[in-house]
Amino acid sequence: MIVVDTNVLAHLLLPGTVTSPAQTLLEQEPNWAAPLLWRSEFRNVLCGYMRRGLQSISEAREIQCRAEGILAGHEYRVASGPVFDLVAASTCTAYDCEFVALALQLGVPLVTCDRQILRDFPELTVDLMST
Repeated sequence: MIVVDTNVLAHLLLPGTVTSPAQTLLEQEPNWAAPLLWRSEFRNVLCGYMRRGLQSISEAREIQCRAEGILAGHEYRVASGPVFDLVAASTCTAYDCEFVALALQLGVPLVTCDRQILRDFPELTVDLMST
């Protein structure tokens, strides 16, 4: 199992230049986990695509459903205390630190493309582009 942040899921399901590494990661490690926050973040990404005319509302709903299927059974609540501790020890947002806190909680790496998370938590993270 690995924790993935929202950008990894977006790269997997919204075709682009980083889709291939995300697909390879899913093939190598199909058990992806995320904090419940991922749903709101991912919906926000899909809404951005809708507003830019890159997808319809029905496409957004279908992609959200696919994402929920990938993370089914592996969505977790994250306690506030560890998130505050991680924020205090880094330059990352509380949103980002939820993913880091979950990786710590589960004892697994966090896969991300976020340079700030990779820089602030190198011992806990793996760059999607290096998988």
